Amino acid sequence: MNYRVVLEAAWLVHDVDDIDDAIGVAVSEAGKRLNEKDMDYVEVEVGFTECPACAEPFDSAFIAADTALVGLMLEMKVFNAESTEHAQRIAKSDIGGALRDVPLTVIDTIEFAEDDDADA
Repeated sequence: MNYRVVLEAAWLVHDVDDIDDAIGVAVSEAGKRLNEKDMDYVEVEVGFTECPACAEPFDSAFIAADTALVGLMLEMKVFNAESTEHAQRIAKSDIGGALRDVPLTVIDTIEFAEDDDADA
């Protein structure tokens, strides 16, 4: 089966004082490291966190002492996996190999048919 696996990564950005700059640097650095490993098929976006008070989503980024923690969403298609768990292990292994020392957590795994791949 084919799967779309979404991982969350915790990315540290040093010497920033603005959330938008921190997000831009995190996405850029992650994309650069993935591209160096010829993994341009991995989509990189900023994640969202739900506000505990109002339940509205906001960018998953926090700054303290000029250091930001940015939550990134990394999405990858895995083809011909034996199961959902197998697809997740493949995605974590591939992405984790390119983004050494970056914590990764599986957020979602969605099965798709090869016919669906044409428009994605």
